[in-house]
Amino acid sequence: MTDLSAVVAGPDVEDLAGELETHDVTVSHIDGAVTGGTLEDAGIDDAALFVLTDTAEATGIAVAKERNPEVRAVVYAAESLPEFARGQVDLAVDPELLSAEVVADELVAGP
Repeated sequence: MTDLSAVVAGPDVEDLAGELETHDVTVSHIDGAVTGGTLEDAGIDDAALFVLTDTAEATGIAVAKERNPEVRAVVYAAESLPEFARGQVDLAVDPELLSAEVVADELVAGP
């Protein structure tokens, strides 16, 4: 059992959110633009994880880290992350290389 919470932003085709929920992680979603307001509404201030599945919204990583410097930023997408965002990401995983189940297991067991 865990008391982790996560914000998942972007389409979640591989259902990483669902896999996190099987580990009792409380998950909220952002389906549109990742902004300070949508992050706040999703609970980023108290989240342990910020999972981005749409690299076009990479600026949201900086906003999430600004609002919550302790949040672990995870990119789970096949597309390359823009250079400006790479230094702010704690983990980047291509869904073609690791399943959502494996990634969820690692995120919950991680630091």
